[in-house]
Amino acid sequence: MVKSFHDKKTLHNGVQIPYVGLGVYKMEDKREAMQSVLYALQSGYRLIDTASFYQNEDSVGEAIKQSSIPREELFITTKVWNDEQGYDSTLKAFERSLKQLNMDYIDLYLIHWPRPDTYLETWKALERLYDEGVVKAIGVSNFKEHHLETLFAHANEKPVINQVELHPYLTQKPLIRFCTEHEIAIEAWSPIARGRLLNHELITQLAEKYEKSPAQIILRWHLQNDVIIIPKSVHESRIEENKDLFAFTLTSEDMKQIDQLNEDHRFGKDPDHFDW
Repeated sequence: MVKSFHDKKTLHNGVQIPYVGLGVYKMEDKREAMQSVLYALQSGYRLIDTASFYQNEDSVGEAIKQSSIPREELFITTKVWNDEQGYDSTLKAFERSLKQLNMDYIDLYLIHWPRPDTYLETWKALERLYDEGVVKAIGVSNFKEHHLETLFAHANEKPVINQVELHPYLTQKPLIRFCTEHEIAIEAWSPIARGRLLNHELITQLAEKYEKSPAQIILRWHLQNDVIIIPKSVHESRIEENKDLFAFTLTSEDMKQIDQLNEDHRFGKDPDHFDW
């Protein structure tokens, strides 16, 4: 079990990733994004998750520069977007991201969505970047079991991570079992269901029981399921709150109760029904 904020998960290629990071989706104001990332770094965060689609890679890079934290202490993730996919297009997109971030390498590069006509060629490009050493690890986002099975049939490297929408309304147990069997780590985006669960009766009862916030209850549930989390916030108080997850442990009964909230309900897109 994850015991401290500084604990890391070892991926199947030996690279280590922090269990708790900061996501920067929808941080559209560049100054606000830069300040949020800088505050997170100063308060101890080392995992920052961005994407070319978020249009704030430059803000992340500027915050890292201002933080003066040695690059090797950080874990930076970015992603190739749908209209950038394909072999040559992905290589060009990576160079753009690298320039925006003002870095020499990326720790983790992901395919953002499994675009059916391009993701196999995109993966080949990621494998090349991995072989060249400019990416320390490669993975996918929003892939279902059948996408992964198709990838396995054509890939030389297996993804280290599958980053997916995951929260108590969408527990994705079959996908998690599949990924675990294949040594693919699970990382949750939208880990608190975009705030939809914060007023749920069970979650608020557990928050009162453990004297924690509803968000902390849900994030702790993720960690006890061995899931990497990247909650997004631009508020300093919540950035602090989202790292304060280690002074309590949910009982197995409470974990089961949260599991039972599952409705297979997505607030984001279904990867099989995406308007490509």
